[in-house]
Amino acid sequence: MARNIFNQPPRNETESGAPSPTPPKAAKLPGSVGGLRDSLREITANSIRDIEPDQIDMDGLRDRLVLEDSSIDELAESIRKHGQQVPIMVRPSAQPDRYRIIYGRRRLAAIRKVGGTVKAIVRTLDDDASLIAQGQENNLRLDPSFIEKSLFIKEMQESGYKPGVIQDALGLTRQGVSNHRVVIEQLPDGLVQLIGPAHGIGRRQWGDLAALSVKVDLVDIAKEALAALPDDTPSSEKFQAVYSACSSKARSDKKPPNRGLTSVINDENGSSLGTLTIDEKAIALKVTKKDNPEFGQWLEEHAEATLLQLFVQWRNERGSGS
Repeated sequence: MARNIFNQPPRNETESGAPSPTPPKAAKLPGSVGGLRDSLREITANSIRDIEPDQIDMDGLRDRLVLEDSSIDELAESIRKHGQQVPIMVRPSAQPDRYRIIYGRRRLAAIRKVGGTVKAIVRTLDDDASLIAQGQENNLRLDPSFIEKSLFIKEMQESGYKPGVIQDALGLTRQGVSNHRVVIEQLPDGLVQLIGPAHGIGRRQWGDLAALSVKVDLVDIAKEALAALPDDTPSSEKFQAVYSACSSKARSDKKPPNRGLTSVINDENGSSLGTLTIDEKAIALKVTKKDNPEFGQWLEEHAEATLLQLFVQWRNERGSGS
């Protein structure tokens, strides 16, 4: 599911399929010359550069369900008025004069709307370090929703990242990662795309919705429920509408308990002899002694023998008919 949402290339590859570059090892120079060169390299690696947006590839794992939304327009307007206040981070690509995004996808999208260059920190990081930097920076600036983190975790695991890297990227414990993964694995494909990030909706609520998947078709009900909402309905309200519709459907589909079929047995004169109740679990014959005291007494004395006689008769008829 996460791959369909993020639609990103596998780790260790650029959009063109080339592997991530390995930082070249610098030749060591003696004395103060070597130290000066190392210092200059460190300053350059952490300096802020002005880069053309079309030189930056939007690859890697994404941790947002929605990138092109109204918030991008608002951010673009802010940058138009006040300039870019916070740089993005990129790393060199295998192709000359090209870079791969580490974090700052929303800022890059906004600047592409505004026009001009983007301020970026260029760092030579491997895939693990890039992922950790991306996760930690985004958690600090705009905390992803529970379901976005869940999808991000699933994507990282399927891409082969180690548990420790995933935990560091999102600042979660091992149990925290497990809690997210358990929920996302229960949700059917396509449901999260319909609802969206749903900020403010936590693990318990998503877990309750996931539990309904064994009772009703969540995706079909979600499509019907969301079709009745305005297009600009906030994602969290979409979740509530879907959960309410799925819960109602699950309750209505629940079969009422079978209380059994009861019939009155009358004699030839129409007087009641008793009642016969049949359900899925038992057959019950009830004779009220108050209405038929003598018959009730006789039946009490002969009930066991009569039942055995009926059983023998059934067995004989079963045997003769086989």
